[in-house]
Amino acid sequence: MHDRARIHVVAGAGGDGCVSLRREAHVPRGGPDGGDGGRGGDVVLICDGSLRDLSAYHRRQRFRAGRGGHGQGALRHGAHGRTLALPVPPGTQVLVERDGARYDLVHPGQRATVARGGAGGRGNRRFAGPTRQTPRFAERGLAGEETWISLSLKLLADVGLVGLPNAGKSSLLARLTRARPRVAPYPFTTLDPVLGTLEADGRQLVLADIPGLIEGASDGAGLGHEFLAHVERTRLLVHVLELAPLDGSDPVDNHATVERELRRHDRRLAELPRVLALSKADLVDAAAAAAARERWRARLGDRVPVVITSALTGVGLPELTGELLASVPVAMPGHAGDSAAAGGALVAGALSGGGPGCGGPVAGAAAPGGAEPGAVAKAAGAAPAPGASAHAEELAEHRVWRPAAGRAFEVTRRGEGEFAVTGAAVERLVARYDLDNEEALAHLERRLRGLGVVRALQAAGFRAGDEVSIAGVAFDFDPDS
Repeated sequence: MHDRARIHVVAGAGGDGCVSLRREAHVPRGGPDGGDGGRGGDVVLICDGSLRDLSAYHRRQRFRAGRGGHGQGALRHGAHGRTLALPVPPGTQVLVERDGARYDLVHPGQRATVARGGAGGRGNRRFAGPTRQTPRFAERGLAGEETWISLSLKLLADVGLVGLPNAGKSSLLARLTRARPRVAPYPFTTLDPVLGTLEADGRQLVLADIPGLIEGASDGAGLGHEFLAHVERTRLLVHVLELAPLDGSDPVDNHATVERELRRHDRRLAELPRVLALSKADLVDAAAAAAARERWRARLGDRVPVVITSALTGVGLPELTGELLASVPVAMPGHAGDSAAAGGALVAGALSGGGPGCGGPVAGAAAPGGAEPGAVAKAAGAAPAPGASAHAEELAEHRVWRPAAGRAFEVTRRGEGEFAVTGAAVERLVARYDLDNEEALAHLERRLRGLGVVRALQAAGFRAGDEVSIAGVAFDFDPDS
């Protein structure tokens, strides 16, 4: 099972606008008719309920969306680029490394746009006017966004089986469900979480066999961080504890070790409902098992059911099934607030620069970059674990609008007679035009003047003949023209 992946995505570039003048018989002075370029395709993650892990992204790590088509004459616009849809399993948490945006995809069909396609360039028809009736330039399309994406999967299970290595978790899972985990008489047989479905009384519960935890798991010992992450979304924990450990260890100490690691990993795990399953009852006599059960009941109190089980003989399995059905409410897993959001609470509605517009619905949109219309986002201050208490909050449906790109720029003096202008707005503007085209260059200069670039240069001490660098291109401006 692959529960982590890192992929590189590139959105499609926008198509170039077309320079075209209508030449047709019996149509004098046809004028410009260059069409616009199409927008580049977005890269979108889609939650797919048929997937169970991220193994597809270990075979391939680089993905690119389709480019927008170029404009053509006769006002024919280029086609929009093909959107690249990448399916991920429910429970996938997404980190967009370019801007730090986080998404939490928990329900099938949810979408997160992680890289936006570049805008298409305008054809020369867009620049025609009373004083410029036959423009012979057009805009180029912009490049699409490019970024690395970190994916991490936290299983969406109703019940998590936790315990020390070789406690009998896999054997219980195999008896309660149709799952076939690897079972052997030595520790660390299970190296990856295994899911199984318990069917009883017209209900289905998803059970997750979490690989054995050891002391120090909360600090990463024995891949503890990776295993404990899968416990965070469960609504009930079954602590599987050997009645009589074969290594001679004390069951009380073993129980305390696992509970301590769960609590140290995330305090909200300590609030999850528990069932204690005393396993391998076939290795002790019935009287000793019953006495152990009473001691654990006295130790844990009425809030933690204690069940004697044996995967070999089937003792206690019907009782354990009944406890699981009674302890897990009838609701879809993942509908309640996430019990432990990676990196802290996911904040809804945090916005920063980006193009105007919107995308599809996402889950848990947070951090810079913002969410999109129809987004499902977690409120700040994540709720306690699902099923832990009445304080668990539902994911809130809301709509967030992305503001237009900023127009700010900065002028810096690099030396005597040398200046540099930096800023996303001016750099995008320079990238749009063919600087070998005199008409395009004159239009670009007018646009830069309109943005206030020349005024800012003059305020910084710019004089005629000084060199100005914008997006790596050197310009000569005459401030008096």
